[in-house]
Formats: sequence, structure tokens, C-alpha cells
Amino acid sequence: MNSLEHLPLSTDTQAILRPSLGLIAIGFLVAGVLYCSSSVLFAQFLFPKQANGSLIELNGKIVGSSLVGQNFVSADYFHARPSAVNYNVDAMSGSNMAVSNPDLQKKMQERKQAFAQQNQIAEQQVPSDMLTASASGIDPDISPQAALLQVKRIAQQRHLPEQQLEKLLQQHIQSAQFGVYGSSRVNVLELNLALDRLSSTSSQ
Repeated sequence: MNSLEHLPLSTDTQAILRPSLGLIAIGFLVAGVLYCSSSVLFAQFLFPKQANGSLIELNGKIVGSSLVGQNFVSADYFHARPSAVNYNVDAMSGSNMAVSNPDLQKKMQERKQAFAQQNQIAEQQVPSDMLTASASGIDPDISPQAALLQVKRIAQQRHLPEQQLEKLLQQHIQSAQFGVYGSSRVNVLELNLALDRLSSTSSQ
């Protein structure tokens, strides 16, 4: 009956155990509770839209996020760049295929032919961002060139002047971040929502 589990803790062990448990508790409160809570509060106060996912609402309903691409397939909308995961945020990923991969080359050729045919342009004019999927698979933006090449198709579908659509496009071009990082881009969801508003106004 004199097993070790029944022996009282030594004074030295108690002296070590007490501050160790105290440090664990303090670390949990500071790093696990206080830090996380303050980060959320500061984000909500300084950047409420971004902290909540940069959500976009239409008539009181959430229609998407400016950070997540959507698969627009209708001919009267601007189309986004391809996605290797069908724009699924739970499976964010690229194709992980090398440029030399035959399957990727085949997909790129199919995308080139489809985009050229849809927009009545030569295959050589198709920009690279409409041929390859992004690394995340949910890129919400396309290049201004890729958007401009779709103007003619959309103008025909919606019976709107091309100049009017080009002006709308120019209003939605975002410059490189801080003028240095990345390149000019257009958010497809925001542009398509503005396109619907324009069509609604023009029809009245």
C-alpha cells in the first residue's frame, strides 16, 4: 500500500508546480483571451467591413464577398478567371500543374478557344489570366484588358452602347496597391453588380 501515488508531494515539487500552473493560466489569459479579444475589437473598430469578410449586400441580402470570385457563365455578364476548385473557399488551391503538363496545356487551349469564340476575338488576343487558374482558386479580379475584351459581347447581349460599358469599366479599375504591389485589376462581382444597375437605369 506504500505505492508512489500515495506519497505526498515534496516541498520542492510543490514549489515548482505552483508557479508553473500560474504561468500557464497567465499565458492562457493573455495570449488566448486578451490578445484575441483585443485583436477582434480593434479590427471591428478600424476595419469593420474587412473584419467581417468584405461582404457585398444587394437589397438587404448578401450576394458575395469582394475577396471571393464567382463563376459567371451567362453571356451578359463579365466572366471571371478560371478556378481549379470551382471557386470553393473550403478547398482553396491551384491546379499544382506545371506549365509543361499536357493536361494543363489542353485546358489552356480549350479556354483560349472558348474565350476567343465567345468574345469574337483572335486567340492571340486572349490574356493569360483568362487561361490559367489562380493559386487560391477564388481570385475575384481580372485584368482590365480581360474585362475590356468582353465589352463587345455584353453590349450586344444587353443592347447597350460599347462606349457606355467602357466608361463603366474604367470607373471600376483598381490601381496597384500603394502604387507598387501587383497590377491594375477589376473586381468582377462589383463590376457585374454595377452592370445590372446600369441596365436597370437604361431600361427605365
